[in-house]
Amino acid sequence: MCGVSRFQYPPYIRLIRIMCSGRVDLKNIFQVFAGGADGMFIGGCHLDDCHYITHGNYDALSAVHIARKLLEHIGINPRRLRLEWVSAGEGIRFANIMNEYSAEIEEMGPLGRGDGEKENGLKLRLDAAAKLVPYIRLVERERLRIPVKSEEAYAKFLNSQEFDHLFNELILDKLAISQITSLLQDKPLSTGEIADSLGLSPSEVSRHINTSSMHGLVRYDMDQKRFALA
Repeated sequence: MCGVSRFQYPPYIRLIRIMCSGRVDLKNIFQVFAGGADGMFIGGCHLDDCHYITHGNYDALSAVHIARKLLEHIGINPRRLRLEWVSAGEGIRFANIMNEYSAEIEEMGPLGRGDGEKENGLKLRLDAAAKLVPYIRLVERERLRIPVKSEEAYAKFLNSQEFDHLFNELILDKLAISQITSLLQDKPLSTGEIADSLGLSPSEVSRHINTSSMHGLVRYDMDQKRFALA
């Protein structure tokens, strides 16, 4: 790959090196950022040019789109996660992309501090998102699956109001509950304390607490006058 040797990627960018981009899992993405990487780059075969005839790069496209929306919601600039289609014969193009991406990440600054987030709060949110991955996989398969493997079909659906509505309805509420239960692992907290930690309104926290209580995840500690894990 002519030109790749001219680029030495910095340690704050994590490159995923596996045989197929379709094997990149959402959990991998959240673990990479939870591990302190400032950026993550995923490279795959060009769409409709899959080496394994599985079209796994379409799965990667969907996963990265969902991951970016989740990252933005938990306070991480979605541009820190980058997906590019680069063939083995495009060494110079790869080097140019990585030089550009490296400069962009450096301009954004360190993860967390560059996004205006406290480190502990950010890790909690990433861990909560990672715990939600099995549920997201199920939702993606049953409600967010795109039947036609074409760049046009994926672009149309992933950027549609329908997708945004389903994402908000099926995933964001679950993410908030996952964040609350992760937060309560340390100690019981009041509604106000949870709201301050997660950047939610007290009414939103109360709604999620009620749902969590109905599912047996959270209980109210009468002695401490705080909510705790059930």
